[in-house]
Amino acid sequence: QVQLVESGGGLVQAGGSLRLSCAASGRTFSTNAMGWFRQAPGKEREFVAAISGNGGNTYYTDSVKGRFTISRDNAKNTMYLQMNSLKPEDTAVYYCAARMTGGLSSAHYNYNYWGQGTQVTVSS
Repeated sequence: QVQLVESGGGLVQAGGSLRLSCAASGRTFSTNAMGWFRQAPGKEREFVAAISGNGGNTYYTDSVKGRFTISRDNAKNTMYLQMNSLKPEDTAVYYCAARMTGGLSSAHYNYNYWGQGTQVTVSS
């Protein structure tokens, strides 16, 4: 059974940092593109960042460029999202996702596996 489990969310003040982790089990994702999405209350799920299977290519939504860094450790079957200079508008439930085939994508419907989400709250 494939599982993606996020961790590392929490409450942080504006300007602070958090590091999210996404641990995969049930299969290896070392050749699969993966990504992070987020959903704020009353809003649709939105793309945050994506990374290629070997980690060599990354893609970010404009609002997080220069503040967030996506990475992965295929030996640990784990993906990360380092979030710096956090803003109140970053408050959301953050989800990790993995594709079965294909490259980087910002479209949630291209992802086949999803985690349960982790809450990130940024206070002003």
